[in-house]
Amino acid sequence: MDAQPGTTNGHAGPRRALIVSTSRDRGALAAARSLHADGWIVGVGTPDGQGMLSTSRAVSVRHVVPRPRGDGEAFVQGVRAAVTAGGYDVVFGGGDDWMAALATYRDRVPTAVAHPSAEAVRQALDKVLLAGNANRVGLAAPRTVPATPEAISEWEGPVVVKSRAHWSPGQTRPHRVEARLFDTVAAAGERISHMERLGAEPLLQQPIRGHLGALIGFFRDGRLEGRVQQETPRLWPTPNGASARARTVAVDQELARRVEALLTEIGWWGLVELQFLTDDDGVSHLIDFNGRFFGSIALTNAARPGLADAWGRLALGEAVPRLADAPPGFRYAWMAGDLRRARIERRGGLVADVLDTLRWASRAQHSVWDLRDPGPTVHLLTSRLSRQR
Repeated sequence: MDAQPGTTNGHAGPRRALIVSTSRDRGALAAARSLHADGWIVGVGTPDGQGMLSTSRAVSVRHVVPRPRGDGEAFVQGVRAAVTAGGYDVVFGGGDDWMAALATYRDRVPTAVAHPSAEAVRQALDKVLLAGNANRVGLAAPRTVPATPEAISEWEGPVVVKSRAHWSPGQTRPHRVEARLFDTVAAAGERISHMERLGAEPLLQQPIRGHLGALIGFFRDGRLEGRVQQETPRLWPTPNGASARARTVAVDQELARRVEALLTEIGWWGLVELQFLTDDDGVSHLIDFNGRFFGSIALTNAARPGLADAWGRLALGEAVPRLADAPPGFRYAWMAGDLRRARIERRGGLVADVLDTLRWASRAQHSVWDLRDPGPTVHLLTSRLSRQR
């Protein structure tokens, strides 16, 4: 299907969406719930056709869709079979690799793909290209260079070692390679070699000290709509992980303007989350780009409902009304991560930190727990208990 949003597509019945991802994808779970609440029939395709995601009441149909690895043929055939069986109007990728593969193989997918062109996705996911594009439009980004022998010999001070991209056509390694912080480039030598053995291209990146935050929205026609800005007071793993807690704040208009310039530069459309580290001088440094469902999207769904619905309708070429910004004050909790963090950080002591975690969680949106949809939480608890036996 076309890499641009489709043409108007009338519907005699409910819209049907397929989400392809891993079975433990918290972002895909929150997106399925959001789409279901907006009247979509939701199917999921995972490597095993079961797991946490498939237990949600928001999911009507389960399919087996292999990870996009090797020549991609098994993935393509899995998507094609799921689309044919479920009659889906649009397909979403739940992770970077799923999204990039859908964009790459879109001509072989017999329905609308809710992602931009493969080149736009490459510009977003390639960390060297992303930093360069950010700098050109006036966004700060940490220095990021390939880990060549010359770059290694010239590097001074601490360094973050990360993979240049989490997916490329022909990739065979089963999982993404996570970033790690080292005090010196010499200490990072084994990590760099390990990544090279796995077939990943290692990068050296300047560490940024700052507070994690994100700007989220729905991008079309040069404008970011339905904007949600969030800040993260707690992370897991600490100190460089995902949001264990987050809250919405007022949108930074200048930051949003530069983000719009970046998205225009790379040819983006649809949902996007850009993560920043804001230093003590108030400068926001772009560190990550998520053009798919993300871990804290449950907060977005609560503060600014309808972004997933708008994204799907845009991919189908339907008229989508302008979307207002989210108000500040909404809270999010990844309680399992926050409890693990409390066990390590022990702010004010272990008991005090655990109690504070529970207080925050009692007034927050959750990534998995939902009283109206307990299946995913029950599945996680029972699977963890069975592993401990």
